[in-house]
Amino acid sequence: MATRILLVTSSILGEHGQSNVLANHLRERAAGRDELAITHRDLAVDSLPHLGLEELSSWQVAAEERSAEQQVLAQRSDDLIDELQAHDVLVLAVPMYNFGIPSQLKAWFDRVMRAGTTFRYTEQGPVGLVKGKRAVILAARGGQYAGTENDTQTPHLKAMLGMIGITDVSTIYAEGLAMGDGLRNAALKEARQAIDSLVERL
Repeated sequence: MATRILLVTSSILGEHGQSNVLANHLRERAAGRDELAITHRDLAVDSLPHLGLEELSSWQVAAEERSAEQQVLAQRSDDLIDELQAHDVLVLAVPMYNFGIPSQLKAWFDRVMRAGTTFRYTEQGPVGLVKGKRAVILAARGGQYAGTENDTQTPHLKAMLGMIGITDVSTIYAEGLAMGDGLRNAALKEARQAIDSLVERL
């Protein structure tokens, strides 16, 4: 059975976005391997609205009791969770916007992080319900932030993934991409090599 990869991109820059460059490199390397199957969700193209009260409330209503509008609203989250559960590896290609993640990606997390469905609260704390999966973050940044207090993005992503039960998380960084051609080219080369190694291991 093929390893199923869910690739989620969120750059608003399209083909010019460096996180998309990394994502496309992964897709190209995986394309020739029958044992790998990739599903690509581009959140910048197929964008999600910000989560609102009506949609959030629809999750609290039993499926058989939902109004027609609530069924449509709840289905959005249901479909995204079903898609996540159907894959073995989650790859997030993430640019850094103002030290955080794109709002498009936050809207996706707001729908897959759902109490009672992808995690539940217990007396010992929250327990993730998304089991047996790993995640890889492809992080593209104009500056150099990994390992510093300004990298609020990586802990945020790992915390959200851990909340739903994905604790096997690795990160491939391409940093300094706005700090001159030499640094940019070296960073992208190193990231591509890391992606090559990742694909070989999948």
